[in-house]
Amino acid sequence: MTVSFISTTEAAFLLNLSTGRLRRLMNQNRVPGAIKYKGRWQVPVNDRGMPEIEEGSRGPKGTWNKFQRKAKTIVHVLRKTIDYNRDNETSYPAVAVKVGDKKDYCHALKIYGSCLIVYQPHQPNRSQAGGARLWIEVEPENRVERIYFSDGDYGPPPEVVQQRAKSKKQKAKDEKLR
Repeated sequence: MTVSFISTTEAAFLLNLSTGRLRRLMNQNRVPGAIKYKGRWQVPVNDRGMPEIEEGSRGPKGTWNKFQRKAKTIVHVLRKTIDYNRDNETSYPAVAVKVGDKKDYCHALKIYGSCLIVYQPHQPNRSQAGGARLWIEVEPENRVERIYFSDGDYGPPPEVVQQRAKSKKQKAKDEKLR
């Protein structure tokens, strides 16, 4: 039987934890089978495709996901980020991966299993910023591996940061009017 390994970022996404918290758990030897290879953690997955974490001896029980997600994975290519990267010679992640209400950004994506590419020019997907008209849907049972460039820029793309700032200003403005 071969053991499958995933990256820390992907494991944290599946478990609904921050990568820092997951690294802390691995340093405490609470992720069985996790190994450090060439300076990077590799996290094993069980037969359900999920990393396992051992319970701690103190404090409240962990709240991480123990089963695979039920929601579809929605993948968007961020056209504005591609334009921004071209114009400013940066390499921000231009692929947005959304599972349920959690969103992650990456440079490349490997989809294990079938997927559906959807183009709806008159019914944009409002779950993404700006309402995407073209996206990829992946069923929950199919694994999606996120890939990051080692020399890439990390964090949300500039368009997302700008939209969050605009949304924050609007909320503050609305609260002042109340």
